[in-house]
Amino acid sequence: MTLVSEFAVPGLTDGEFAQFQRLIHQRAGIFLSEAKRALLVGRLARRLRELGLTSFGAYYAAVQAGGPAEMTRLLDAVATNETHFFRESAQFDLLREKVSGEWLQEAEAGMRSRSVRVWSAACSSGEEPYSIAMVLEDCLGGLGWGIDILASDLSTKVLDQAAAGVWRADRAEPIPAHYLKGYMLRGVGPEAGKVKAGSQIRSRIRFAQVNLRDAEWQVCERFDAIFVRNVLIYFDAPTRAEVLRRLVGHLAPGGYLFLGHAEGMAGASLPLKSVMPAVYRLALGPGRTA
Repeated sequence: MTLVSEFAVPGLTDGEFAQFQRLIHQRAGIFLSEAKRALLVGRLARRLRELGLTSFGAYYAAVQAGGPAEMTRLLDAVATNETHFFRESAQFDLLREKVSGEWLQEAEAGMRSRSVRVWSAACSSGEEPYSIAMVLEDCLGGLGWGIDILASDLSTKVLDQAAAGVWRADRAEPIPAHYLKGYMLRGVGPEAGKVKAGSQIRSRIRFAQVNLRDAEWQVCERFDAIFVRNVLIYFDAPTRAEVLRRLVGHLAPGGYLFLGHAEGMAGASLPLKSVMPAVYRLALGPGRTA
């Protein structure tokens, strides 16, 4: 390893960029186009400085030799983690006004248990699973339902943030007032200017690292709804189709799949019907009707 005396950012050669493109696509399914070259340099420059490396080629070698820990650092650096509470609010309206009502009716008819399981499959810093938890707690929690939300992400860094459940107060602005009052805590004293998820919704969420590109996921159960929004756009078409196929395999009969509005089902032949833009439903099981 060569130490540097000045912290200038080295250039990224064509060959080095191609190496990182292949590695990141292989491990995470994310394709970095030439337009993302400057982003990669900016995201990795700090790590090169920390390690005292003089080239991106040397860092590539360090990733290859460093085992899972350094690979995780690399994938954390390139992952895009933009999110906010109640993002694409029409989908949460659907969850509250239609989907939760269907689950209640099915339970009353004896066609399901009084429990619901949801997967937030690219949860980032947690705003999405906590938004889901607030809706379900409001609609079902007071009726004694079990609510189990799996929140997963590729990035361990954002998973730690999500598990902490603390954000700047301005991040909470999209939260409806009655949810904000009922489920979030405002910081005081040294915590002023922050909000924290209350225990009522925190207890509904469990966190796990899941790389959707991995050949095997440490996820065994089926879900009544899966949110996988604004992550598939970073995959190439074959990877996107394969991930969708596997996700649908984790849906319970009649389960809902929520995508981002920039995403779609093109190229994926799956037993789903469109409910509204970017929301799909798996075929119902025997004896059940829509």
